[in-house]
Amino acid sequence: MKLNNKTINIGLTGGIGSGKSTVSSILKEKGIPIVDADIISRKVLDIYPEILVKVKKSFGEKFIDSSGNLKRRIFGNYIFINKEKRVEYEKIIIPYIIKQIFIEMDSYHKEGKAICVLDAPTLMEHKLHEKMDFNILVWVQRDVQIKRVMKRDNLTKDEVISRIKSQMDIDDKINLADFVIDNSKDINYTKKQVNSIILEITDNNFK
Repeated sequence: MKLNNKTINIGLTGGIGSGKSTVSSILKEKGIPIVDADIISRKVLDIYPEILVKVKKSFGEKFIDSSGNLKRRIFGNYIFINKEKRVEYEKIIIPYIIKQIFIEMDSYHKEGKAICVLDAPTLMEHKLHEKMDFNILVWVQRDVQIKRVMKRDNLTKDEVISRIKSQMDIDDKINLADFVIDNSKDINYTKKQVNSIILEITDNNFK
């Protein structure tokens, strides 16, 4: 039984290539609903067509394909190497992402779910961690992080580093997290940490 009939909101974050998606999958296997900010960041372009209108106006038609869709990779590379342009784009899209995040989280609250996890790479950059009851950071060593992303996304080392630098420093994130998962070892080690964290949260908040 939940205390005060309140859904526990958990923020899940980690640097690119940290293995956050692996932890998210472990939580899904436990039947915990996940609100994925990355998925939402793509969905909002369809849900709110005014976003692309603003993008076209601010950045030009060169980033829009013949079907009227955003050229994601080309545009992503452009804004990741240009901080001012990235900030400009975030001012356009972030309010829509946040709006949709809380619409989806609220739907799980209404269903009476015990726990709801927000999986967001920029959870702390956009102060969303302040809206959560608990926050989990997935951590991995920098060199492992770079190698993983280069292989996964077929990016150059410089492209990966530019993406890492676009996010808050990992040490600053550690200071804001309630729990830190070391994802530098095998999957069983990660699962043990996830299970321990969820058990601690539920033991302290359920009766």
